[in-house]
Amino acid sequence: METQTVQESNGIQTLHEGVQRWIWSQGWDKLRPIQEQAIAPILSGNTDLIISAATAGGKTEAAFLPIFSRLLQEPAAGIRVLGISPLKALINDQHRRLSEIGDRLHIPVTPWHGDIASNKKQKILKNPAGIILITPESLEALLTLRGSTLPTLLANLHYITIDEMHCFIGSERGRQLQSLMHRVEIALDRRIPRIGLSATLGDMSLAAQFLRPGQAEAVQLIAPASSGGELKIQVRGYRKTLADWETLQTGATDASRDELEISRHLFTHLRGTRNLIFMNGRGSVEKYADLLRRHCEKAQVPNEFWPHHGSLSKELREEAEAYLRSDRPSNLVCTTTLEMGIDVGAVLSIAQVGAPFSVASMRQRIGRSGRRAGDAAIARFYVTVPDAEFELDPQDALYPDLVQIVAILNLLLAGWCEPPIVHKLHLSTLIQQLLSLIAQQGGIRADEAWQTMCETGPFRSVDQAMFIKLLKCLGQHELIAQSEDRSLLLGEKGDRIVSHYSFYSAFATPQEYRVLHQGKSLGTLPTNIPLLANTLFIFGGKRWRALTVDDFQRRVEVEEATTAKLPKFSGGVGHVHDRIRQEMFRLYCSNEVPTFLDATAQTLLSEARANFAAYGLEKTAVIDQGKQTLLFCWQGDVVLNTILVQLVARGLKVGRDEMAIAVHKVSPSELMMHLGELVDEGSADAVDLAATMSNKRLEKHDQFLSDELLCFNYAASHLDTYKAWETLRGIVDGSPDLNK
Repeated sequence: METQTVQESNGIQTLHEGVQRWIWSQGWDKLRPIQEQAIAPILSGNTDLIISAATAGGKTEAAFLPIFSRLLQEPAAGIRVLGISPLKALINDQHRRLSEIGDRLHIPVTPWHGDIASNKKQKILKNPAGIILITPESLEALLTLRGSTLPTLLANLHYITIDEMHCFIGSERGRQLQSLMHRVEIALDRRIPRIGLSATLGDMSLAAQFLRPGQAEAVQLIAPASSGGELKIQVRGYRKTLADWETLQTGATDASRDELEISRHLFTHLRGTRNLIFMNGRGSVEKYADLLRRHCEKAQVPNEFWPHHGSLSKELREEAEAYLRSDRPSNLVCTTTLEMGIDVGAVLSIAQVGAPFSVASMRQRIGRSGRRAGDAAIARFYVTVPDAEFELDPQDALYPDLVQIVAILNLLLAGWCEPPIVHKLHLSTLIQQLLSLIAQQGGIRADEAWQTMCETGPFRSVDQAMFIKLLKCLGQHELIAQSEDRSLLLGEKGDRIVSHYSFYSAFATPQEYRVLHQGKSLGTLPTNIPLLANTLFIFGGKRWRALTVDDFQRRVEVEEATTAKLPKFSGGVGHVHDRIRQEMFRLYCSNEVPTFLDATAQTLLSEARANFAAYGLEKTAVIDQGKQTLLFCWQGDVVLNTILVQLVARGLKVGRDEMAIAVHKVSPSELMMHLGELVDEGSADAVDLAATMSNKRLEKHDQFLSDELLCFNYAASHLDTYKAWETLRGIVDGSPDLNK
């Protein structure tokens, strides 16, 4: 569909004249295609809709121009729109943008989240009106505490909008959001049109299923026909020398040569403009923000580089955002905090230090630049690999960070994006939603709760038998009780949980395990990989073997492994999809040299391919490494973790590194024998395999689940036994099919 001028537009004529006047006042001579296409379905008032476009692609206006129009055409009291957003900062930003239109049209737009003063919320409750921009947690509190008033408060609710919808799909918070929208409709006894806004979506059928579970076929999609303007990419390669590494370890310096070179390049090419510089961790944010500030001091120029991450205070984050929105040159060194659509003005470029983990994340980040018409989106990537003087494991000699960057960029340019994991049970969130529903209604029969939450709600993977087992668990923990008329009520402990302010969040701060060696604490380890006795892992630059894993006290007793130290140079915690690792394998086997690599990166890619060929990895999946054998499956983290658990269950000492599974004190032939036996046994039972795991209590309310339910929950979320079996069968047969 061609973009039309305002005068020639078909859709513009159907908007309220007040909205038309606002459009003209902005000096717009065109509406974007998605804005034109969204007018009719939104004005109809009966259509679920997904609007997908790049960052700054006009999605917010596409949704809210017709929404404002309908509110003017059909005036009524009460809250008319619930605008749900994942972040307080996004709500503040959207309020700033929408209140400008709302003030002109006399339709109030009110932010509602934990940082908003209670007197402002009370004012809305006494005189509900207009558009409420709210987080899922605040909506949860509204339903839990004021459930009886919902039919009055939301009597004239016309729409529910979801900003940055992609970040909800497949998560505990996303299932909470689905449940909240369903509960609102049950309270009002009518269907409310849902409008999802997203810059990044993979499988659109899965996105539609998220927006309206069970009725995905009726969801309408609006997306631009093309990705838009020009994209300029460069990947720069660096080496870290052994001398630099040893100097860093002694504390004699706080930055290595490669870090200084990267910071110098950032300073030279970004100073004087506005840019976002992404890191994979908060520590890297602070290090590079400090290095860049020191470059400014050395050059005797004003500092233009500020850190931005979740541990900083709200005031410091907002101050940094204000710098970037101003006309002054400014650069924010950030984590994922600025990946989503907070309006920080026109950004010239983005930079990424270290390897990203997903195409979806990279698409979001690149979409932050090139926002002005005619501007190219510019992205610079910086990756460090160990110098040849290190004694490297085979997989580290493959320079996986560099190849992962190239693989992700190739997939991004091909238009691919990770689909969400949609088959999770989300039992932790079901517990939260059940307690919230009981508090909202003052009690509910078990059959009605199952029908609301599971049969017609978002927890459709939970059958009646599993639901009954869940109720028994909650009763045993005194979270719920049963009245004489057999209604479910909050138990003593359940009432305390619901009354605490922390209840409204469906997710918990990621848990970490304390690592102990001979009684001495070495630090904490994230639970992104399976932890079992005999697993091997890298921590603090050394290899360790887990002796015992205590799930309740969250501690791991370790001993030193016999293999050599292995320094890590970049990255952090992130889930890598099968398709990325398969593209990496293709790149190793290929001779193509992407034009976006600088000279050093081209040399490093050539070295990585030479090492790959030297190890014979195109034809074999196993490599003898002295006291251990490495298994390369070229699959994502879920499959690798599944195979790891299967090998540990056979009594082997196994560890996970970036790409490979390391099996200790087993020869390649012995490992192939084990793999052949696993293939002969057929696809493993995921629930039985989960029973061998210790660290299954990963979500907020998992502590209330029985071992049986924990196994069902973990198996559905973190194991893929059939894909693991297919992968092992291909390895044993000598003909792996990486397209499966």
